[in-house]
Amino acid sequence: MLTRRGVMTGTLGVVTGSAVSPIAWAGRPSSLGAIRGVTITTGDLAAAERAWTQFMGYQVVSRGRIARQTAASWGAPALSGRGFVALGPQSGEPTLLRFVEQAIPSGYSPGGKLGWSTTEVTVQNSDQLYDRLKDSPFKVLHPPHQIPTYPYLRAMQAEGPAGERLNLTWISPPQPGIAVAKSFVGRCFIAVQGSPDLPASLKFFNETFGNATGPIRDVPEIPKIELAVVDLADGCKIEVDQYPPHSPQNARVDGGLPPGLAIVTFECSNFERLRSRFIAPPTLTGLDTYRGRRVATLVGYAGELIELIET
Repeated sequence: MLTRRGVMTGTLGVVTGSAVSPIAWAGRPSSLGAIRGVTITTGDLAAAERAWTQFMGYQVVSRGRIARQTAASWGAPALSGRGFVALGPQSGEPTLLRFVEQAIPSGYSPGGKLGWSTTEVTVQNSDQLYDRLKDSPFKVLHPPHQIPTYPYLRAMQAEGPAGERLNLTWISPPQPGIAVAKSFVGRCFIAVQGSPDLPASLKFFNETFGNATGPIRDVPEIPKIELAVVDLADGCKIEVDQYPPHSPQNARVDGGLPPGLAIVTFECSNFERLRSRFIAPPTLTGLDTYRGRRVATLVGYAGELIELIET
């Protein structure tokens, strides 16, 4: 399936084209906060760790086994006791990549499936990173490319050893409201998802969390492709891309998680009010950076798993 990510290097939901319709904001304070983690499934934890530490400069924050309560909170009981490793940028910013051990279906590709699709990470120089990745386990899908309409953006696309789709974005000079890298490879600041109904997904984020959403924009290069962003705290965003309505779901694997980018973790200030939507009762987070805080997971409009850390 053609998506705007396959033919463009636009990031931050910034594309050429005109807005076709705004989504109203509920007018209450937003409660879905910064992205603080992404969970990616992999059949080889050691390979993921080697690639991210050697070529992205990430550091091991913790490793261990998935607690039964954590697996239950995801609705993934088969992952109880499975291995994980959590990695963070050299800057020490509290946004982690958590790789979880799970078999990946043969021939799996994340392209064209509903739910979370891509992790977007800030970098300090995408050209230098491109050179570093040439002889690495990371496959460059699109070399660094200046965005014509937005000259402060220079982005590249890559695929990691676990099949994780990545947008690696250099923002220079820094822009208000957009996170910039504090180490050579910084933190995840945007999570991208595909939706069967873009306005409905934006309405879900607006009505559930009160977060403002940007206008829906056309992508002229691909007929009938549209996108919009959800505004978050600390320079973060969610990008929602319109997929064909009958696109397949990124289905769970045998009592586990969806393959690839499975979960995105956010801070949340209205945690208790959402209790009726949780997959399972709250438990304590397994992310070391937030040790002691309660965490729970709910399912978004496009089938995406949204993990919430109580703030």
